[in-house]
Amino acid sequence: MMQYSGDTPLAERLRPVDLDDYIGQEHLVGPDSPLRKAIEQGKIPSMILWGPPGVGKTTLAFIISKKLSRQFFTLSAISSGVKDVREIIERARMLPQSPVLFIDEIHRFSKSQQDSLLGAVEKGLVTLIGATTENPSFEVIAPLLSRCQVYLLEPLKEKNLGVLLLKACETLSQQYKREINIEETDALFRISGGDARKLLNAIELIVDMSSHDLPQNKAILVTNKLCIKVIQNNLARYDKSGEMHYDLISAFIKSMRGSDPNAAVYYLARMVEAGEDPLFIARRMIILAAEDIGNANPNALLLANACFDGLNKIGWPEGRIILSQTAIYLACSAKSNASYMAIEQALQEVRNSGDLPVPLHLRNAPTNLMKNLGYGETYQYAHQFEGNFVDQEFLPEAISGKQFYNPGNNSKESEMRSSLRNKWKKKYGY
Repeated sequence: MMQYSGDTPLAERLRPVDLDDYIGQEHLVGPDSPLRKAIEQGKIPSMILWGPPGVGKTTLAFIISKKLSRQFFTLSAISSGVKDVREIIERARMLPQSPVLFIDEIHRFSKSQQDSLLGAVEKGLVTLIGATTENPSFEVIAPLLSRCQVYLLEPLKEKNLGVLLLKACETLSQQYKREINIEETDALFRISGGDARKLLNAIELIVDMSSHDLPQNKAILVTNKLCIKVIQNNLARYDKSGEMHYDLISAFIKSMRGSDPNAAVYYLARMVEAGEDPLFIARRMIILAAEDIGNANPNALLLANACFDGLNKIGWPEGRIILSQTAIYLACSAKSNASYMAIEQALQEVRNSGDLPVPLHLRNAPTNLMKNLGYGETYQYAHQFEGNFVDQEFLPEAISGKQFYNPGNNSKESEMRSSLRNKWKKKYGY
């Protein structure tokens, strides 16, 4: 470990500088893993490190910088642009070996910014390491993604958090000159959610607050009750950005689900003011439109998707208006989770009953052998019948008549229920 003063955040003080001290991600950097071998040999590919916050993406990039005997450049996608990228590429042309360029939060780079990287990565002028919390399939342009190896980092497991917690207590015990005993870890691990930074912020805050309340040299006993009390009373200090990311998005979604446009736009404003990624908000609204509104108002999904596209076209800050319009529309819309429940029940049926045989008349028959076996033989083409409907069996015999979709109690789905009842009579119970 590097040496830091007591004023340096604990998460920074405990940042490892080599792979032997790196905690977690054994599938990537454990003994004999391909990435570890590549790092140790100094021959790494351009890569995207994809994973949730606090799992070691930046740390891994930092360790790579120490292992390689090449120049290492760092950019943050939040504060850097095309000009910064081009400056580094020009400097790279003058170096005997291609440098490593680390870009944190690469998903925040626009298409044009990512395009500016493409030529340098393709020609090997720089070795790119991008870190992202978002799915690179959606956030990194295809030409750049195809030239990078994607490594998925997982939330830290409890055993990893336990090791990290012991290291934290050793450091804090020396700093505060008192014994620290961990009696319970459930609350600490639950609050951290597999995020090392959150865990270290939490234990640092608990020890700091407790040291003011206890006599000098008295041991600090960390319990679930103490953890919850300290964190709840000091949310802003615990979350270093001053905003509870997951709490805000949860409140935002629940406000729209609960048909409260005022609360929805308030939590939207909180996230906008905190600098939340607008596309993250838009993606969550697309999910809500399908999960909580569904066929009660099919236009909701169209508008939510248009919101996502509009943000990509318009950008910021005008994009906040598109977010506001969409959030208010979704909050005011009729609600139904029938489509969501239908797929959940269908998945459960598949898990329970396994791969039931598809009825012969529904099977594809591309060969004469399949035709001779009766594949597709008795299938009736719906458009040849009145009303474009004919009563025939579509489910496997074992679950014939099983209802998965139960239309919600709203005008549009009531029409669907009536139509299904007229077509299927009593078969599905509509």
